[in-house]
Amino acid sequence: MSSPESPLRQAVEVMDRLRSPGGCPWDAEQTHASLGRYLVEETYELLQAIEDEDEVAIREELGDVLLQVLFHARIAAERDRALGGFDVDDVAADLVDKLIRRHPHVFAGAEPIQDAADQQVRWDELKKAEHGRSSVVSGVALGQPAVALAAKLGARAARFGVEIDPPTGDSPAEQIFRIAYAAGAAGGDPESELRAVAKAHAARLADTETAAADQAPVTVSPHHVAR
Repeated sequence: MSSPESPLRQAVEVMDRLRSPGGCPWDAEQTHASLGRYLVEETYELLQAIEDEDEVAIREELGDVLLQVLFHARIAAERDRALGGFDVDDVAADLVDKLIRRHPHVFAGAEPIQDAADQQVRWDELKKAEHGRSSVVSGVALGQPAVALAAKLGARAARFGVEIDPPTGDSPAEQIFRIAYAAGAAGGDPESELRAVAKAHAARLADTETAAADQAPVTVSPHHVAR
């Protein structure tokens, strides 16, 4: 008697069916590019669930992010391997190899790591060696949100010991950049901090709007009074 397939393998097969002839027309016509915005949206929804500490929502949103991984892997699997095609097993295999390489103190008997900060330094060193990156901006995702990008550049500059004055202009963008850059250099996360402030302000706006509506006088037209 064969053992039942894992839900993860079933998810892969469902995605295969959706992309195959006789499957879903919408799924079949998607590309890496057309799915990009959905990956961003699902990631933000997961982040929202994490910030809300909603375990049920986290589970659901992780599934939606997983769907994006399976979707992109399936699209790539339809391409000839000689032309760069790969499948979800290749993605998983690459991940396993990376995790083992980046943790030699666990898997290869390397010098033990003292703390998380020590591991971050080693991770960056190994990553730099693997990709042959020599620039302070190599590997920085320039498409990420602007505050997060400014913070990342600040963190990278501090880590690499590159000192350069940020923009000195008075425009709102330049002022925000300087604050985020300095926060990133100091190890902060201004993107998350600013989002928390914005969410708190949104809640205050909603409360104020509700209170104003509750206090508004009821207007009765002369027509209704006459009746």
